[in-house]
Amino acid sequence: MRIIFLLLFLNNIILFGETLKIATYNVENLFDLEKSGYEYKEYIPYTKANWNERTYNIKLKNIAKVIKDIDADIIALQEIESLKALKDLRFTLKRIGLYYPYYKIANLKNTTVKVALLSKIPFVYTTEIAVTSSYKYRNILEAKFKLHNKALYLLVNHWKSKAGPESMRIISAKKLQKRVQELGTNKNIIALGDFNSDYEEYIKFKRKRKLNNTDGITGINHILGTINYKNNSKNTTINRGDFYNLWYDEQNNTKRFSYIYRGKKEAMDSILITNALLDGQGIEYKTDSIHAFSPSYLFRKKSLNRWYIKWTKPRRHYGKGYSDHLPVIAEFTY
Repeated sequence: MRIIFLLLFLNNIILFGETLKIATYNVENLFDLEKSGYEYKEYIPYTKANWNERTYNIKLKNIAKVIKDIDADIIALQEIESLKALKDLRFTLKRIGLYYPYYKIANLKNTTVKVALLSKIPFVYTTEIAVTSSYKYRNILEAKFKLHNKALYLLVNHWKSKAGPESMRIISAKKLQKRVQELGTNKNIIALGDFNSDYEEYIKFKRKRKLNNTDGITGINHILGTINYKNNSKNTTINRGDFYNLWYDEQNNTKRFSYIYRGKKEAMDSILITNALLDGQGIEYKTDSIHAFSPSYLFRKKSLNRWYIKWTKPRRHYGKGYSDHLPVIAEFTY
């Protein structure tokens, strides 16, 4: 009987391969307790804003709970202040039973917050891509992995917020596009993170003069080419140099969101893939696996259960809540 089960198990591996779960999560301002001079005012430690050991540890435990419940093999993070904050999060995860041996943060530029990676799989290498020399733009974190001798590249993004116009996000999109061309448009490449752009940004920003300073052209849709592909991933072929936005693989339009702004749902966080992950060879996207992680505890009525700060003078941390974004998850086979 044991032999039969073993044969069935091995047969499943041969037929279906192994599964790789990849996620992205903007954790909303995970700052450490060391004063660096780059903090937002309300995150300067040990002030009347109440950012101290108690509130920091609550934040760590809350974000760790979300990440443990996801249990991704690789998770991209945004809004991590420092390597110290990333290590503290990793240690908190280890204490509750989820260990990530491999980790990296894009810390070559002293931006207020940065992107990072936690992984169960070793890196072949990691490197940072400077979008520009300006501190207005966060570096992109690139990591290469090897899965059954097949290369997989992850590019972690956190584009300029909508405090700035679309032309600023286009600068990040062009840098990402250039890097893909350097790596090779036929490679297995995943670009993920907080793009501060809806999956159909070209529709939503069109009449917003403050944002639309580009005659309707957007970074995520036009520069990265996602506007060309709006169907389910089955039988979809992506031109070299373009990306497919996995949100189109979510058949329920009402579930295509990771952010709620003034009651309106938007998909600010995306997972984008190149055609090599849809060609039926090697590493492949698992159809219909894209989704936002949305347990009830991440909501407060019709809003997200974000980290709660009382917006008075001075602003004050309450020690409650999680993040103003939902994690986004997709699965791949190899």
